[in-house]
Amino acid sequence: MSTKQKEVISMTDMTYGNPYKLILLFSLPLLVGNIFQQLYNMVDSIVVGNFVGEKALAAVGTGFPIIFLMSSLFMGIGTGATVMVSQFYGAKDFKRVNDTVNTIYTAMIIGVIPLSLLGIFLSEPLLRLIQVPDDGTLEMAKIYMIVIFIGIIGNLGFNINSGILQGLGDSRTSLIFLLIAAIINTVLDLVFVIVFHWGVMGVALATIIAQVFSWLFGIWFINRRYSQIHIRLLGFHFDKSLFKQAMKLGIPSGIQQALFSVGTLVMQSLVNSYGSAFMAGFNGANKIDTFAFMPIQSFTNAVTTYTGQNIGAGNHERVRMGLRAGMALSAGTSILMCFLVYPLSDFMMRMFSQNQEVIDAGVAYLHELMPFYALLAVSFCFNSVMRGAGEMIVPMISSLFSLWLVRVPSAYLLAHFFGGESIYYSYAIGWVVGILISGIYYATGRWKNKSIVKKMQQTSPASE
Repeated sequence: MSTKQKEVISMTDMTYGNPYKLILLFSLPLLVGNIFQQLYNMVDSIVVGNFVGEKALAAVGTGFPIIFLMSSLFMGIGTGATVMVSQFYGAKDFKRVNDTVNTIYTAMIIGVIPLSLLGIFLSEPLLRLIQVPDDGTLEMAKIYMIVIFIGIIGNLGFNINSGILQGLGDSRTSLIFLLIAAIINTVLDLVFVIVFHWGVMGVALATIIAQVFSWLFGIWFINRRYSQIHIRLLGFHFDKSLFKQAMKLGIPSGIQQALFSVGTLVMQSLVNSYGSAFMAGFNGANKIDTFAFMPIQSFTNAVTTYTGQNIGAGNHERVRMGLRAGMALSAGTSILMCFLVYPLSDFMMRMFSQNQEVIDAGVAYLHELMPFYALLAVSFCFNSVMRGAGEMIVPMISSLFSLWLVRVPSAYLLAHFFGGESIYYSYAIGWVVGILISGIYYATGRWKNKSIVKKMQQTSPASE
């Protein structure tokens, strides 16, 4: 089979065909890949919880929000790149597709060094800020974060590769990268923790080695598979106008993710105030929660790509059809996940710890959250359409209001009046507010006028 034939097979043109079928088929590889990604994250927690202890489990889990916070701008720019690639691909402007890819890569290579240094030097102050107990948990969390930030380029590069491929309509190739990372991470986890007894440092080393290898393999694979794209890792190529557009898209998305991360840290601080066992229960249940969220994430990522391609092609009615399909698939799957996770919560928590206090804290989390998962699915679908269309401000506002003005205050009120195990009802309250904000804006139809392709065509000559 020729390279050109492989390209055609890998890419998915979503500007024609049944939206339900397109979104479902595009989502399945993403779902499998996300499951692998979450599985190797869960392996970290399972290995640490069973072979190092509950304090180590708490330490590994509590570092994630900080890592996510400090990486949020890069993640936002990556989201912007996905939207741009999908719209340019929908408009068949392959030159701008390639220029966008290399511009984003240049920005990442330049920006990753200060990010790593900040992460290394701010780890301990930030951990103290969120009240991580100084009973051994703090020191282990600091070690974990420092190692992760040393190798953070692997995580950023891996996500950029995935975003590029999703924008092209290729959801299958990322699965290969994730599978490689999952296998490497799992094997190294077992070796570094059980054989070498390196504790949380071993878990962190396994993670960054797996991510860096998968990222570099991804570059080689993309360059080999797609003739329209040639990633030049060190041959810096920078298009000012494309970077400016990526920043316009990426900064609101990055701010949204940063706000989410800070809100998560505030919630984490509240959780941490109840001690290491409660922290461990929260972090173990959060892994299960994230696993259950995978179908929603996969369907809504597909909706973003679907919307981007159809906005690029000027097919607004197909966007509406895609939203309905995405909502039906993601909400339906979230209800199914509730029926699976809710009765099995106790069993699932025992994978992380045999401490009954830890188990009870995790079960409370899952029982309060899972019945409302369909609300999360609807909220994400609305925001995915807007991101695909190039509208990033409204999802940011929706996140700001639902998280900071609703979820965080209600969590503290619930904790004050009903105790720590009631705080997770605040998530559902926030999701309702997010749906109202995003749904009302969607109904106005203003998202139809956010096409990046049209804006770029108005400011510069069309690409050859």
